[in-house]
Amino acid sequence: MTGLLVTGIGVVAPTGVGVEAHWSSLLRGEPAIRPIEGFDTEQYGVTLAGQVRDFDPKEFVAPQLMVQTDRWTWTSLAAATLAAQDAGYEAPEDAYATSVFLAAGSGGNEFSQHEIQGLWAKGPKSVGAYQSIAWFYAASTGQLSIRDGYKGPSGVVVSEGAGGLDSIGWARRVARRGTPAVLVGGTEAGVTPYALLCQATSGRLSTATRPEDAYKPFDRRANGHVIGEGGAILLLEEPGAARARGAQHVWGEVAGYGATHDAHHHEDPAPDATQYARAIRIALADAGITPDDVDLVLADGAGLPELDALELEALQRVFGGRATPVPVTAPSSWTGRLMAGGSALNVATALLAIRDGIVPGTAHLDDPVDAPGVDLVQQSRVQDVRTVVVLARGFGGFNSSLVLRRHQPEGTS
Repeated sequence: MTGLLVTGIGVVAPTGVGVEAHWSSLLRGEPAIRPIEGFDTEQYGVTLAGQVRDFDPKEFVAPQLMVQTDRWTWTSLAAATLAAQDAGYEAPEDAYATSVFLAAGSGGNEFSQHEIQGLWAKGPKSVGAYQSIAWFYAASTGQLSIRDGYKGPSGVVVSEGAGGLDSIGWARRVARRGTPAVLVGGTEAGVTPYALLCQATSGRLSTATRPEDAYKPFDRRANGHVIGEGGAILLLEEPGAARARGAQHVWGEVAGYGATHDAHHHEDPAPDATQYARAIRIALADAGITPDDVDLVLADGAGLPELDALELEALQRVFGGRATPVPVTAPSSWTGRLMAGGSALNVATALLAIRDGIVPGTAHLDDPVDAPGVDLVQQSRVQDVRTVVVLARGFGGFNSSLVLRRHQPEGTS
């Protein structure tokens, strides 16, 4: 059975604006993690992030909407525009035929910080009417739906870093109920003073001052992760609907999805990888494949020794019986962890790997940890890629797994 097809991808990320800019940056091995710009970080103990540069929101957002929203929504609107352009998708006459189901882990915190500063400095009358909606997790979903006239069942998924994959899980439910096209994924814009403080209190951020020392998933010197902004939005379509409108191309097929929760602690990770491994197995079973059928895994890559060890444990539980080790890469190491936007961006990266037969390496993986049964990819390499598993975890115990595969048009073998 053919799953939903990915017919459009829009990327706004530290690696570039546009899917090809992002991909070229990854293949060239250009780290997008740099010293934070825009405010003084001296008091935060964190100095590095993956920020989106060369992004002009005026190219994508109308002036009246600019003042009602902030950078988070601007990046979502831009990525959605790029996805629709990539797919050659124009809103159908039936306004209910398109849904928007995005993920968010931070919301419009830049707008909120500005308004709260005004509140304390000048009083309630300084707070504008748009504060009530601009900060809200559903702001990007709502503004996109309003701007483009999409009236299908819509919503927002809040499961932190797992959200980009979970939005695709929800899209499948929406499609099964009759909506033929769904915009999924998401972006984030948490490189602001208040948002940075919130993340720094987790104890999971690297305090290194050099990019090559900061975010090193699966390396013996791993010491935390680096935050980032941006992400990706993708257009998913029911195959019959895509054919009927003459879709320009198909990036790949959503073949399987699985999600679990550790149900252990609101901050601390579970002591073992039981639920994480279970999420992977659910996705494989949903896709009707075995571990031997997987060509590549895009890992969550937390960059903390204890979390990396749990991820490797999950991978070994699922793929340990293979004749050859499963290739595993963590492309977020080039951009920083973008919360919900990061898992969405990894879906885009996986589809590019399928298209070009190239596996991007993991940044700064100089001294890999021991990982029996797992082939940690250090440098980009050419490899036939037909089936990819994308993994993501959200703070608090969320585990998600997505299976993507190369689309085989009907009537071909």
